[in-house]
Amino acid sequence: MNNEWIDISIYNKNGMVGWPGDPAFSIKRISDMDDVDKKCDLNVSLITMTSHTGTHMDAPLHWIRDGKSIDEMPLNTTVGRARVIEIKDLESIKVSELKDYGLSRGERILFKTQNSRTRYKTDEFARDFVYISIEAAKHIAQCGVLMVGVDYMSVGGFQADGRQIHLALLEAGIWIIEGLDLSQAEAGVYELICLPLRLRGCDGAPARAILRKA
Repeated sequence: MNNEWIDISIYNKNGMVGWPGDPAFSIKRISDMDDVDKKCDLNVSLITMTSHTGTHMDAPLHWIRDGKSIDEMPLNTTVGRARVIEIKDLESIKVSELKDYGLSRGERILFKTQNSRTRYKTDEFARDFVYISIEAAKHIAQCGVLMVGVDYMSVGGFQADGRQIHLALLEAGIWIIEGLDLSQAEAGVYELICLPLRLRGCDGAPARAILRKA
């Protein structure tokens, strides 16, 4: 692998996968230079989406009433050395597999699962995506990890107790990136840049995330 940056964000587009029940992402041209009737001088688009659309970050405020909002995140949380860990389990990220990797205090961890290989091949929501088990979330918190990233819409499974899984991480001060595509990233150590939109007082924000081999 060369030393070029890898984009690990997913495309925001009409019809894209989203969390069931959330308003769909929409991008619509409201000023169009190709509209001969309106004779527009420029192109302008209207974008409608939730703060948890596509590749995005969860702030503690997402699940904690008085938690920090996304604009309060220290920038070094998601800028710096990160480790991509490939998970073999097809159901969930479990403590038994994590123990082999020796998670360390202050680490930025990105979990690559089968989600990256299969889940983004369709815009239909996959209810059986690989998620972080509650036991693994507690283990990650005990290890003092700074940040975790996952390669689908949520750290918590669709049928699992997503609230408790989020709280186990967020209450420990761990910031969360969701909706990554790690299909082009091999397991290993990278430089990470992931910056959410600077939305004052918001519970989360869309983000652009890139990696480069360290």
